[in-house]
Amino acid sequence: MGQRPDIILAKSAGFCFGVDRAVKTVFKSVDESKSRVYTLGEIIHNNTINNKLKEKGVIIENDYKKIPKNADVVIRAHGVPEKVYTYFEENGISFIDATCPFVAKIHKIVSEIPAENSVILIAGNPDHPEVIGIKGFCNAPVFVFDSCSALEDILANNTEVFRNSQMFMVSQTTFSLSEWEKCVKKVNFLCTKPTIFDTICKATEERQREAEELSKKCDRMVVIGARHSSNTVKLFNLCEKNCKTCLIETAKELDMSFFDGAEKIGVTAGASTPSVIIKEVLEAMSEVKNTIVNDADDFDFATALEESLTQMSTDQKVKGVVVGITPTEIQVDIGRKQTGYITYAEYSYDPNVNPAEDCKIGDEINVVIMKTNDAEGTIMLSKKRFDSANAWDELEACVESGEFVEGTVTDIIKGGLIATTAKGIRVFIPGSLSGVSKSESMDSLLKTKVTFKVIEVNKQRRRAVGSIKAVIGSARKEAQEKFWANAEVGQVYTGVVKSLTNYGAFVDIGGVDGMIHISELSWKRIKHPSEVLNVGDTVEVFIKALEDNKISLGYKKEEDNPWVILKNTYSEGDIIDAKIVGMTTFGAFANVIDGIDGLIHISQIANRHIEKPQDVLKIGDEVKVKITEIDYDKKRVSLSIRALLPIEDESAGEVAEETTVEAPSEAEVVPAEETPVEVEAAPAKEAVEEVPAETETPAEEAPTEE
Repeated sequence: MGQRPDIILAKSAGFCFGVDRAVKTVFKSVDESKSRVYTLGEIIHNNTINNKLKEKGVIIENDYKKIPKNADVVIRAHGVPEKVYTYFEENGISFIDATCPFVAKIHKIVSEIPAENSVILIAGNPDHPEVIGIKGFCNAPVFVFDSCSALEDILANNTEVFRNSQMFMVSQTTFSLSEWEKCVKKVNFLCTKPTIFDTICKATEERQREAEELSKKCDRMVVIGARHSSNTVKLFNLCEKNCKTCLIETAKELDMSFFDGAEKIGVTAGASTPSVIIKEVLEAMSEVKNTIVNDADDFDFATALEESLTQMSTDQKVKGVVVGITPTEIQVDIGRKQTGYITYAEYSYDPNVNPAEDCKIGDEINVVIMKTNDAEGTIMLSKKRFDSANAWDELEACVESGEFVEGTVTDIIKGGLIATTAKGIRVFIPGSLSGVSKSESMDSLLKTKVTFKVIEVNKQRRRAVGSIKAVIGSARKEAQEKFWANAEVGQVYTGVVKSLTNYGAFVDIGGVDGMIHISELSWKRIKHPSEVLNVGDTVEVFIKALEDNKISLGYKKEEDNPWVILKNTYSEGDIIDAKIVGMTTFGAFANVIDGIDGLIHISQIANRHIEKPQDVLKIGDEVKVKITEIDYDKKRVSLSIRALLPIEDESAGEVAEETTVEAPSEAEVVPAEETPVEVEAAPAKEAVEEVPAETETPAEEAPTEE
């Protein structure tokens, strides 16, 4: 045979993350499940693995409706249509979803595309289970194509559809990279503003690139994988263009004569090919091999396949890529044939951080290896431990720079509180530096985010001290300087009510406090600011005056002025419904609108002589009155019931029309809530001095209006 050739094995050969995860899920289910385990179709396109699963009692069922209700079902990495999930849930069938995260991402993309005025193009094999699953999540019309020429036919035969719809395009994760690039170019040329999602799996993309480049350097290529595996077939097609290529499923299919005359032989494997089969093929090729090298460098891949996880030491720092997110853990590819897992508890020291929202598939992430399990091939990782590794140096630097640090209050202890930084450093903040007054409890700060200044760090003792008060003081000083540099009378601010006094309310308008005088809180007469505002209320105020570093604020609005409302609502002569709200010896007060009471003089209550208003009216009565006079200068309204009544005594009526008593001004009017309950017993002159004390004074003797 001559000189033995070099054998070069692609670095990205064998199981991808999604396949590895699905296989492990099934084996784990077999060990843990008390029911019969089913897989919905072959878990992967590999007979060796599928036969091992069958030996363990796993049943492969292609029809989801034939799976019994008492079974445990594993959904394979290819994914399934949405209707399958619905069927399982409606029929109470327990299932474990091992759909590849990259496939699940495509499901999410297409499911969010609107059904109306949209059309979806899927690049892939129409009969492949992954493509069938993707179609099952689409709400808009779907077209599937497996080549650029097929895409051209679709576009040519459905011009009206694509002209009147927004076009979206995704691909099967294992679609040919070179063919995809052609399709993207074609769609961009023929369609107006298409939305294209590059959903080819990065591992698949890298595998295809490596295989293509390797085949250009070699005389022969061996592709290992199932003949019905989509990604394996694509590897074969790529390599075949550049050199003689054979596709085998196991070492038994090797024909050694195939290597005659070869100086370099390349080997790659599909994503569904276990490492044990790759190893068997390499060993079978031992009679022709000279060396086994890696495409990137001189690397014994056969040895690499046998690398034990014990070479990974605990506390070792590594960088990985997020490849999966579940409700309980983050799955990370750390560049080995195993997947590492970060439990949510090991993701961050910040209890407010949701790992599922903080990271996404494809993100690079730095972690520390916590534990390895050689038997199961499990690697437990911690992000929060990596984050805290250099945190003490960073915290110490903050003392010098004065830079503020953010943390979450995790404990309230004697003498203060503990704030834990995002990188896990516990910082003690004394009660006197917490920003909370002695009369208040610090409990309100528990589990809240706070910003503090680091004032002391002792790395040896792992002790750090911080001050929230310093931050508050600094922020307040800065806010005050900014306010006084720009403040003008009339400026509007949104503030928060900080405290109430008998004479007004103090409002924080962004680092400075202003006061709303009680007279500015309401157009009504109020006894205390609490009738209008509460501490903590968010209010809109404006600056009324700036004097000697004091800020007077306005709150009530002119459009709410009851006299403005009255002017826009009623006129003299209008007849309205009013409610009796107060009594005096000379008349009754009736509410006209909210904030304004009018006087019904005793002479205007009835069409006959009455000795006191209580003879006819009582508080709470609803009456019809005529507005006889509105004096906006003196802020008073005169009302009459008599004007709406028939005249019983014509002479008395004439006298009454000619004699009126001037209503008291707004300052003299006693509001309803301040009217004594037994007002009728009060001396007349205490109510209004202009009215004679004798309550029996005839109407004709009442003083006339000036």
